[in-house]
Amino acid sequence: MNRTLNFLLGVLIGGLVGATAGILLAPASGEELRADISSRADQVRADVSKAAAERRAELEKQLAALRAPQEPEQAPE
Repeated sequence: MNRTLNFLLGVLIGGLVGATAGILLAPASGEELRADISSRADQVRADVSKAAAERRAELEKQLAALRAPQEPEQAPE
């Protein structure tokens, strides 16, 4: 879980740094720049929501497995 969280955090930070560098280095008008920022922000929100939904589904599956009745272990004879 920690590795997944670290990976997602790295992806998010890398995306933000890349987007910032792209915006600062790309020649564009203010209107185009605002539209680009808005588009990228929407994409990041969608990606984060998708990752959160996938993780939630995975955790709910694990929780359901833990809550399922367990068969008692038989003592060795």
